[in-house]
Order: sequence, then structure tokens, then C-alpha cells
Amino acid sequence: MERNLKELISKMTLEEKAGMCSGLDFWHLKNVERLGIPSVMVSDGPHGLRKQDDKGDHLGINDSIKAVCFPPACLSACSFDRELMTELGETIGREAQATDVSVVLGPAVNIKRSPLCGRNFEYYSEDPYLAGETAAAFINGVQSQHVGTSIKHFAANNQEYNRMSNSSEADERTLREIYFPAFETAVKKSQPYTVMCSYNRVNGVYASENPWLLTDVLRGEWGFEGYVMSDWGAVNERVPALKAGLELEMPTSGGAGDQEIIKAVKDGTLDEAVLDRAVERILRISFKWLDNRKGQPFTMEEDHEFARHTAEQSMVLLKNENVLPLKTDEKVAFIGGFAKKPRFQGGGSSHINSFRVSGALDAVSRMEEISGNVTYAEGFAADKDVYDETLAAEAVEAAKNADKAVIFAGLPDSFESEGYDRAHMGLPQCQNRLIAEILKVQPNTIVVLHNGSPVEMPWLADVKGLLEAYLGGQAVGEAEVSLLYGKVNPSGKLAETIPLKLSDNPSYLNFGEGEKTVYHEGVFVGYRYYDTKEMPVAFPFGYGLSYTTFAYSNLKLDKDELTEKDTLTVSVDVTNTGNVPGKEIVQLYVRDNSGACRRPDKELKGYEKVALEPGETKTVTMTLDHRSFAWYNTDMKDWYSASGTYDILIGASSRDIRLTSAVQMKSSVKPPLKLHLNTTLGELLSDERTMEYGKYLADKMTSFFGGSSDEASEAITDEMNAAMATSMPIRNVFSFGACSKEEVLEGLNKLIEAQK
Repeated sequence: MERNLKELISKMTLEEKAGMCSGLDFWHLKNVERLGIPSVMVSDGPHGLRKQDDKGDHLGINDSIKAVCFPPACLSACSFDRELMTELGETIGREAQATDVSVVLGPAVNIKRSPLCGRNFEYYSEDPYLAGETAAAFINGVQSQHVGTSIKHFAANNQEYNRMSNSSEADERTLREIYFPAFETAVKKSQPYTVMCSYNRVNGVYASENPWLLTDVLRGEWGFEGYVMSDWGAVNERVPALKAGLELEMPTSGGAGDQEIIKAVKDGTLDEAVLDRAVERILRISFKWLDNRKGQPFTMEEDHEFARHTAEQSMVLLKNENVLPLKTDEKVAFIGGFAKKPRFQGGGSSHINSFRVSGALDAVSRMEEISGNVTYAEGFAADKDVYDETLAAEAVEAAKNADKAVIFAGLPDSFESEGYDRAHMGLPQCQNRLIAEILKVQPNTIVVLHNGSPVEMPWLADVKGLLEAYLGGQAVGEAEVSLLYGKVNPSGKLAETIPLKLSDNPSYLNFGEGEKTVYHEGVFVGYRYYDTKEMPVAFPFGYGLSYTTFAYSNLKLDKDELTEKDTLTVSVDVTNTGNVPGKEIVQLYVRDNSGACRRPDKELKGYEKVALEPGETKTVTMTLDHRSFAWYNTDMKDWYSASGTYDILIGASSRDIRLTSAVQMKSSVKPPLKLHLNTTLGELLSDERTMEYGKYLADKMTSFFGGSSDEASEAITDEMNAAMATSMPIRNVFSFGACSKEEVLEGLNKLIEAQK
């Protein structure tokens, strides 16, 4: 239905227009009944609906409707499966239509800077490319059902401590390369209906009133077309926020924000056209949903099955020393409170009131061929860190009398949640202690982890099997049993590095500060740091095992040389060399050998998940563009790929590179020359535009100092001379008297003029 929104807005009073820019209550936008503008509802969340009534709350304390909890982002991202994420989005979009929700508040794409961030379970990855591709697929799925999304939290929201006032201090290159790209990719590939700004400040300016973020970058550079809403309570000053590009304040401000807007328009400090534009953006999105309303059933049973399927495709098999898959006739001891009462989602604003939860014991009890061979011992409670001697003794005895033991371990709800950060990376000590006791009597021990973020594993070398279930959604137990018994072949891979210990993390000394958190590690986040530093890790980014094996061959590039205007098509053959069907995630990394700036050892720039029958070979094709090779040059205020050699790395993880090729970049773009008297001779010599002048000045210096005695040659080597010349400022050429200042300045000015 076509509407003339400008005409509609012209009929609104100033008070009505101001009112449209804040919530009616916790979850609804305001209506204007006389003009036929109804109220619409928004609702959490990114892994299932958390729809509350008008008296709801943001942190999930009050009840919401019964719904389906799908695997949170910490797990679903491990699928590396765009099609699956689109299907997940479609499913949630249909549920939103069935329950009259116009905008789903998600996905959350902030980067996992530290394992301690309390909200990591809701974020996809430490890698911006994977996070962006995953988010775009999910958004396209939701919005295919004419339901909006609100990608969040823009930007640099990477800790919970003092999240409403803390300032994330990061240089522009770090923001552009690490913390912006997931948002950028989603905007350009899927155009989310809304963007949610974060609570925190970015380099001292609140995200809610930051025109560079909300207008210059988001709209001006990326082309965002929807409206920006605040996180709940994130508005610092309402009128500056509106001017900066924040259209909707959530939740209701009790009229306070509206009155500030009205006053500013009346006293001339706010152009009413800015308000009109904001209202138009909000109404356009609301009517987009209203005009495509369609009644449909809430298919919870079917969606529960899809939640199971998503978990099965995402869980990561981390270790398997010939103990998995389990056989139906083996005597297996299931141990740990999480087998009966699994932790399957995180705490806070995205907490789903699940209509059903299936633990591993539930799943086994419904499988006649297995149930008779499985015994259960609680061992430890799922909700606290207390070592119970009686429970532990029962668990040790059960493990001793079984062929194999499966310990369902993990983090209790109290260990990680929205609102606060973890203090450490450890599991409850009662669990570590019991695992150690069981390993004394049962060598064939498998651990299944339930956690929203990595944990330290002191027992890792001694267990024979390890399944990372993360937070698996409400069908977690069914998925775990399917994978443990080989009914489904594991195919997930880690969307984050699991370090050996917390202090290995690059943000370790700069995380969780209160007023300002300085991102000293820059672009070296996650595997970009660990791999560049060649640091041992528990499990690398992109890692995951299967019950079959895969061989890579026949890597081809469609060109040997390219410019920044070209694309590069990369193809590789993948063969299932095992005996069972399986899926492999082929990863493409790029390494910059140009030496133009300090960059990570490798960066993920492509991936594909491919299903293969035993013996089957398929060709996987990926396309790289200029951004695949580029870094953000702050002098140019643009993306730049220097001329030089770039390696194309094909691997099964960031540490398992199977095939390598190379391509030459011939860049037609040059960074601006920064020439002044403190420019070094080395900088002149490294740039073809200034190389000849650099040689001229270097020769002047050599001639000036002349030869040296044998004794001096021993003290001052050729290597020392070369190093000193490389770092010598131009001003030293005349300060040492090798030539006049006028001559040096004349040469510099000629170079500068030549670049104009």
C-alpha cells in the first residue's frame, strides 16, 4: 500500500511528532489514532522470541510468553552455514508474525574481544568477516517474512562492566577493521530495518549522540536506510542524540525526552525538519510491517525440531581419541547435573521462556536401543560450585562400572550473564575435581561442555573426547545424543579461539576498566593475535573434527595478477576420504606480504560449508574483492591494498592450512605523501615516488662522512651505517652539513608539487 508519509507527517502536531520518537512503554511504539497510525511492538531476541506484556522488563526478570529457544549466537555461528542462518531467520520471522511482533531485537554482532565479556554468548565471533556474513544471512531470513531486525549494539560494546558509561578507546583503523565490519556487511548485504546503538561511549562520545557513527559512517558511507533506536536507557541527551541520527528512544522516557524535543524546536535550537525526517524513517518501517501482516500459527513443535537441527549442525567436536561415536551396545555412564538440567541459553534480555527443554537424559530415555545401556549419576549440581562427597562417590562408581563415561560439564547461570563480566575463565572447581577423580578409574572419558564462552580445561590432555556444545538451545540434549552416538556427523567449527589460559588473551591487561577501556591490542584480536605471535592455544579458530576425513586438492586462482578494481575467483576440490557422509567447512585466509604496514599473519576472507558422501569430490569456489586484501589507511581515510604479493591460504582451521598459492597486487592507488623535515631517508627510499631523491640525499651523507680508518670500521660497521641512514630524518642532511638547508627544502617542495 502506497502512502505519502510526508503528507501524513504534515498533519501531525509537534507534540505527536516528538512522541513518535520514544516508546509508549517497554516494548511498543506510540500511535496516533486520529491519523490511523497504530502502535507496533518490538521484542527480543536474536535466538527466539521473548515477548512480554506492557509491564515487561529489559533483563528478563518477568515472565514472557512460551516460545522456542534456538541455539544462541555463540553456537549457531559455529555452523559456518549461511543457508542454515537464513533458515533460522525465516523461522524466527514467522514466529514474530504469529505473535504480532514487528521488529526482532537482534542479531548482536559485537566482537568477542575477551573471553570474559558477560554477553559473549549472544555474539557471533572474534572475527568480523564471519560475524558479518552470519548476521547478513540471519537478517535476510527474518526480513523475508516482512519482520524487521535491529542489529546491535553499534558500536564497540565489548564489556558489561560500566557498559552504560564506559568509553571504548580505539583508533580508527581498529574500529574500521575489527569492530565495524560486521555491521557494515549486514547493512550492505541485508539492510536491517533498524540499528540499535550501544550504551557505551566511543572515544569519549556516547554512541547515542555520535554523528560520526550514526550519520557519517552508518548512513553516509554504508547507505543505511532504516531508523536507529537506542538500547534500553542508552540515551544521554535527547536533542543531541536526535541531531546525531538517533530516531527512536527506548523504552518510554515518561515524556521527558519528548518535551526536550518540543522545547528545542520552539526555541530554534532544533530544526523541525530533523524531527520530521526521524518520524518519516520510523513510520516507513512500521508501515512496512503493518502492510505485510499475515496471520499464521505459532508452530512450536516444528520449530523445536529446527532448533535441534541447528544445534546438531553447529556443535564442535574438539577431541576424539577413538572413543566416539558411542556404540548403542556400550555401557555408558552419563555424569553431571547438566545431563538432566542442561544450561542451554544465557541470562538477561534474551532469556527465552522455553515451552520445552530436552536434556541428554531426556533424549536417551526415548531411544530404546540406547536407554538400557545408559546409567546416570548426578556427580555435581548444574547450578552451584559445591563438591558433594556422596554425589562424587556415586559418579566415580558409575564411571568405573561402565565402558565409557560422558561428563556433562559447564558454567552455571551465575557464572556468565548480561550485566556483568566473568572474573575468570575457570569451570566450577567441583567439576574439575570430579573430572580428575573419574579419570583415575575410567580412561575412556568424554566431556560435553555447556558454556557461553571459552573455559580453561586443566584435564584436557587426559580426556579422550570433548564436545563443545556451547549453549545449545532448548533441544540441546537431543542434539548432543545424536552427535555422541553418530546419528549425525559433527560439522561445526570454532568461531573463536580457545586459549590455554586467560592471561594469553591480547586484551588481558586492558579489559574491564571503568571509565575508559583502551584497546591497546588494536587489530590483533583473537586468532589475529595468537597466530601472528605463534602462541600455543587449546584450540584454534575454525577448528573442528568430524567422524570422517577430508582431502583438499587442485587449488586454482583465475588470475596471477590483479588491481584493486578486480575480483579474484578461487576454487579448490574437497574429497570425503572417509567412510561416512560429512560436511566440511573450507576456509580461505589472506596473508599480506607487501610489508606496507603491520598486519596479522592471516585473515579470514571466505568460507563455504560443503556436504560430501564417502568418496565424493566437490569443487568449492569463493570470490575475493578489493576489501579482501585491503587494510584501512587512516591517512587516506579509505581502504588500501599495497602493491606486492598476497598469499591465498586454504585451510581446515587457522592453524591447519592445507593449500597455498599467491597473487600479485598491482595497486594504482598510492597513499598521500607525508613529506617534512622529519621524514626519514628510509621512508624516502621505500617509496618509488621519492626513491631517487632518497638515494641522492643518502649519497650526500656518504660523501660528506667519507671513508674511515680500520679502527673506525670495526666500531662502525656497514650494517650500522645502513640502519642509521634508514632512520635518519631529512633535517640531519643539512644539520650535519652534507648540503644546505635551502637545497633540501627545494628538493622537498618539488616532490610535494609533483603530487598535486
